[in-house]
Amino acid sequence: MSALPPYATTGQRAWYYSFRVICGLIFFFLIAPIVVIIPLSFNSQDFFTFTPEMLRLDPEGFSLKHYRDFFSNDSWQSAMWNSLKIAPMATIVSVTFGTLAAIGLSQPHVPFRRAIMAILISPMIVPLIISAAGMYFFYSRIGLQGTYIGVVLAHAALGIPFVIITVTATLVGFDRSLTRAAANMGADPVTTFFRIQMPLILPGVISGGLFAFITSFDEVVVVLFVGSAGQKTLPWQMFIGLREQISPTILAVATILVAISIMLLATVEMLRRRSERLRGMSPS
Repeated sequence: MSALPPYATTGQRAWYYSFRVICGLIFFFLIAPIVVIIPLSFNSQDFFTFTPEMLRLDPEGFSLKHYRDFFSNDSWQSAMWNSLKIAPMATIVSVTFGTLAAIGLSQPHVPFRRAIMAILISPMIVPLIISAAGMYFFYSRIGLQGTYIGVVLAHAALGIPFVIITVTATLVGFDRSLTRAAANMGADPVTTFFRIQMPLILPGVISGGLFAFITSFDEVVVVLFVGSAGQKTLPWQMFIGLREQISPTILAVATILVAISIMLLATVEMLRRRSERLRGMSPS
């Protein structure tokens, strides 16, 4: 919002400053729970509260013991490696099928496009507990319950809607005369896709892939239903830690996940701006 003009009325000035106060309160409400856990993860004691030493900013009140416990504990490391194995595979599946679905649904001659789109993005709308229960009963009948493939496919199903939405948004500004020109020059559809279309929609594809990765890496409800002890992921281990033994190591893990999420979201924002620049360069 631009600065107030000198002729603004009293009501306009009141709304101008009230709007900023409201936005600041909302931002504080959203960010405060995240900010609080970061200093608590450096607590030298096994408490979930600020100790007197921390409040006095005494160096003895701070320690990296919980981070050392995370990197030295076998249970935490096993869960982390499971997450690092499952999330990339689920992301690859999500990006592959989500991109193909978005490109297909962007064609004007495809019948029932809106109905198909609604079905494909339904995992974002349906409560997660319902999706998890349905996956559990379905996987139990086909032998995928408690397997890595089952967890990967379940996470991919949750990530595909994000890929479809981001790629579809990128295709809105795509100049289709480029693909027609490539076809007129003798390029086959596969060559046209990889040489013409893919470079222009790549920012949207990568953005959708990052969202799919975050969804898989942070997901806990579905993996509780379709996974087993062998597929215990990092969020699952955090859930167990909160339920069985409350350890501040959870705060250290949460801080690491927050840092990873911030880096991924910053990457998404850079890709979004690059996508806007590419669309601005398009002849359309």
